[in-house]
Amino acid sequence: MLRGPSALRLRVLLGGGLLLLLVWPWISALFGGDYLVSVMTRVLIFAIAAISLDLIVGYGALVSFGHAAFLGLGAYVAAISAFHASEGLPLAFGFSGSESLLVNLPLAMAVAALVACVTGLICLRTQGIHFIMITLAFAQMLYYLFVSLDAYGGEDGLVLPARNSLPLLDTADDRQFYFLCLGLLLLYLYLAHRLVNSRFGRVLRGSRANETRMRALGYNTYGYRLAAYVIAATGAPLAGVLLASKTEFVDPGLFSWQLSGELLVMVILGGMGSLYGAVIGAAAFLLLEQWLAAWTEHWMFFLGPFLVLVVVRARHGLWGVLTGNGQ
Repeated sequence: MLRGPSALRLRVLLGGGLLLLLVWPWISALFGGDYLVSVMTRVLIFAIAAISLDLIVGYGALVSFGHAAFLGLGAYVAAISAFHASEGLPLAFGFSGSESLLVNLPLAMAVAALVACVTGLICLRTQGIHFIMITLAFAQMLYYLFVSLDAYGGEDGLVLPARNSLPLLDTADDRQFYFLCLGLLLLYLYLAHRLVNSRFGRVLRGSRANETRMRALGYNTYGYRLAAYVIAATGAPLAGVLLASKTEFVDPGLFSWQLSGELLVMVILGGMGSLYGAVIGAAAFLLLEQWLAAWTEHWMFFLGPFLVLVVVRARHGLWGVLTGNGQ
């Protein structure tokens, strides 16, 4: 537990960051209007996905190159559900289509958990580069599966007739949708914080540091890692449903290894093993992308050196720099 100046700095950072997010819609009204609200909404959504990836990368040392597949599943659950609702068609297994987030969020998380459980049983039999390649392979399988689904747009993607709805909230309003994303981010961050600081989280970190010792103490490290993998997989579709609602469009590119790589960069940039760092990393990556893209179409050429500098000079990422633990 941090004490003294470090604890004070942490409280100031967290309090200041939360205050900034709460007043952001009114700040944006002074400068860029709805555009800046839309940009920050995207940051909030990808922050959720980055936190979910950090649960296995930062705390379990499970580097996944297929995590975007779970985000894509969530997005397609929202899109397909809305598509069936607009056409008056039933979903599979006799369920009626619905545009409600109250239906799509738990449905997307359940689908992702099922897929994660099946794939995790195989992936977690391997380690290192083999784990990375198998997660990548499963993500590519899903990518080509949805490319082949002509009924849902195939390679061209699927347009949502409208944003998924929520009782007592007008999700079509950008400000209200922004605060919905902010609320879900804070809730997910709180739950993830409780998880990593629980007995489960301590065993997971212990397995990352010395798996042999944890086994000797009687812990089923494979079971803990599988549980962590499934739990992390249920966070990404939360971001996927919100992203589909925001853009009102989905395509198979959401399953791509490039998007998984971007999520991994966000985690590394912010600082692995720091949930707040995942939020900082998502914000830094996406805001730099927006700023550089406004200047040049070759923005990735300029973003690369910054990422290298952070990795080389800041051992604990941007969060480590902000908290005074950068080296």
